[in-house]
Amino acid sequence: MGMQSSAEAPQPVRVVLQAVGGWIGRLGRIWVEGQIAELNRRGGTAFMTLRDTVANVSVRVVCPVRVLEAAAPAPQAGARVVIHAKPDFYVARGTFSLVALEVRHVGLGELLARLEQLRGTLAAEGLFADSRKRRLPFLPGAVGLICGRGSAAERDVLENSRRRWPAVRFEVREVAVQGDRAVGEVMNALKELDGRPEIDVVIIARGGGSLEDLLPFSDEALVRAVAAARTPVVSAIGHEQDNPLLDLVADVRASTPTDAAKRVVPDVGEQLDLVRQLRDRGRRVLLGGIAREEAWLAGMRSRPALASPLREIDRLTEQVTGLRDRARRCVATAVARAEDDLTHTRARLLALSPATTLARGYAVVQRGDGTVVRSAEQVTPGETLRVRFAEDGITATAGERIDTEPPERPGTPEGSERAETHEASARLDTHEETHEGDA
Repeated sequence: MGMQSSAEAPQPVRVVLQAVGGWIGRLGRIWVEGQIAELNRRGGTAFMTLRDTVANVSVRVVCPVRVLEAAAPAPQAGARVVIHAKPDFYVARGTFSLVALEVRHVGLGELLARLEQLRGTLAAEGLFADSRKRRLPFLPGAVGLICGRGSAAERDVLENSRRRWPAVRFEVREVAVQGDRAVGEVMNALKELDGRPEIDVVIIARGGGSLEDLLPFSDEALVRAVAAARTPVVSAIGHEQDNPLLDLVADVRASTPTDAAKRVVPDVGEQLDLVRQLRDRGRRVLLGGIAREEAWLAGMRSRPALASPLREIDRLTEQVTGLRDRARRCVATAVARAEDDLTHTRARLLALSPATTLARGYAVVQRGDGTVVRSAEQVTPGETLRVRFAEDGITATAGERIDTEPPERPGTPEGSERAETHEASARLDTHEETHEGDA
């Protein structure tokens, strides 16, 4: 039941604080886990500030020195511990604190289990995916370096980088790399360097150490800050066997600070050798190409067509002359063959012409209407007939019909003469039909 109060009847401060102390006292004892941020001893009492491992929240812890030393070895600042404590409210000053009854170190197995759980959570969010990691610039204009104060990691990175490329420029931020202040200082340095546009890459370097010493580089807040950075980040934490979560989220993981220098800064000697090799290779390729072209040109020039151009012209001239003579022979042969065919055709026409028959002494008898008389029965006595010879013709008047004597046997001279006369009459009839057709 709450305290009764009003503007007219307020409660005194002591009553309110006593009530708060009573409520807190009823919480009972509780186990609390955290990281020791500060530790001071005054006489037989130790005063600690216990910080949350993820959030930026802390609480004051009052612990008897004998209780603190009972957790051998005695915890120091930066250690992760589990405290069995009783909540306490100091009414005189109005402050809250925890009174430690027992202090225990967080076991290594438990730390590894929690780190593995955090690793799975961040991996499920895609913070470790290769697709989100960026390539390092070939030649960075300026490199940001986050390292411990006066550490060997800083010396390794700077010396190896300047030995590889003397003109490289570094922006060094020295921070705490272990303990309760490490996460905050590293995050602040990263935020500052990431906000400067001339910084092309950031290296976070630290030497080797125990798992507890490297715990700040597995802090969830730091891991998320690296994932959100604009500038590529190189993680060089510990040695090859060390594997904090920062290595998984960084764009490039280097096994050692020296390896980080080799990955970020190119070796000027190696690059000059590479340029020299590429230049020599280009020269060989170019000279080889020119040599091949020269050989091809020499081969072309040595061919007969180019070595003696007139020889080819003479050959083509002979070829043209031969073709011309062949064409002439072909045409002459064709003309001669055509002339022979024409002569033979003319002779056949003359042999078959009625005029030739008439020239041998035959004649064609025609009536007045131009019909050819083939028999005496077709002519009326006294009818005017036209008798046509080879060169000219005459008109005649038909007389009486004369019967032709029967032909003699071919064996007698008279029979032969009459047979020849009959054959001539047949030829005459044939020529008369031909002449009539021509008419």
